[in-house]
Amino acid sequence: MRLTNAKSVKQGIRAVAARAGVSTASVSRALNNPNAVSPSLRARIEQAIDALGYIPHAPARILSSRRSRTLGAIVPTIDNTMFARGIASLQQYLSSVGYMLFLTTSGYDLDVELQQARNLISRGVDGLVLRGDCHHDGLRKLLADNAVPFINVGIYQPDRPYPCVGTDNEAAAHRAAAHVIELGHRRIGIVSALQRNNDRASARVAGFRRALAENGLELPPQWHVEVPYTLDDAREAARYLLNLKDRPTAVVCGNDVIAYGVLLEAERDGFSVPRDLSVVGFDDLDWSRHLRPSLTTIHVPTGETWQRAGEYLVRSLAGEQTIMHREIDFSLVVRESTAPPPKSLK
Repeated sequence: MRLTNAKSVKQGIRAVAARAGVSTASVSRALNNPNAVSPSLRARIEQAIDALGYIPHAPARILSSRRSRTLGAIVPTIDNTMFARGIASLQQYLSSVGYMLFLTTSGYDLDVELQQARNLISRGVDGLVLRGDCHHDGLRKLLADNAVPFINVGIYQPDRPYPCVGTDNEAAAHRAAAHVIELGHRRIGIVSALQRNNDRASARVAGFRRALAENGLELPPQWHVEVPYTLDDAREAARYLLNLKDRPTAVVCGNDVIAYGVLLEAERDGFSVPRDLSVVGFDDLDWSRHLRPSLTTIHVPTGETWQRAGEYLVRSLAGEQTIMHREIDFSLVVRESTAPPPKSLK
């Protein structure tokens, strides 16, 4: 069987070469290292492959190039618009350079993430995209022992010895909280994502708290609620905050989905946003600008972040010089959900 496969592979490459009018070596280079041939030559070879219906034999390609031209990505969940958007951008980029993506999820469980990494490495991925920098020590050892390149996406930590690409979450959250402080709010609550095994959520909480502390504002324990990433849980948190005898006049949220829940519950309970309550999100999902009121939020260029992660790994695997720590800029987008606090509750 192996001899038949090898013979079939060789005949297939010869047929593609003959149809494209190039050497078999050029076909091999185009398949195993697309950037090593000119775009016009690559296009001719791709046309020949399409015409013949030829499918390169993956094991043979791995043996010849010592690369599988696949990358793995481990994300906490796909039930998250930001992850879906990021994975789509990563996949689009990798496809454009001849790579394939294997996707797995960890459920914010470091042990599961470690096992998924083992599975991906055993299947021959050339590198890994990981979410954040909160990982099992065993995962770091696994990557080092097997010389597997990786990058932490969604964070910017230039003081760490690991490659990363993303926004400075602490600074971005600080800006979000500073916005409502500048509007005159002094009673500010926080509804954050769960911080366990989630360094992005923890950094955002730290940014919110720093802005409050710098302005001499207290954060009573009951004004900070952590919730899972669901509308139902966010609405429950808002219900709790809004029914406090001493309630906040503004709520800064760990992501836009949480902010949506706060907006929905505020409306249900008869509060007017932003007249009675200001709400700030984080991420700038597509729905944020279409809501009524539209959501003030932190814009994070998710597509660019994940594409940059892919570029880092592809260039590293090609032996090219790369930037180890890349910061992606954020911006505050002020919309209709924030305004000065009601005079009676200042």
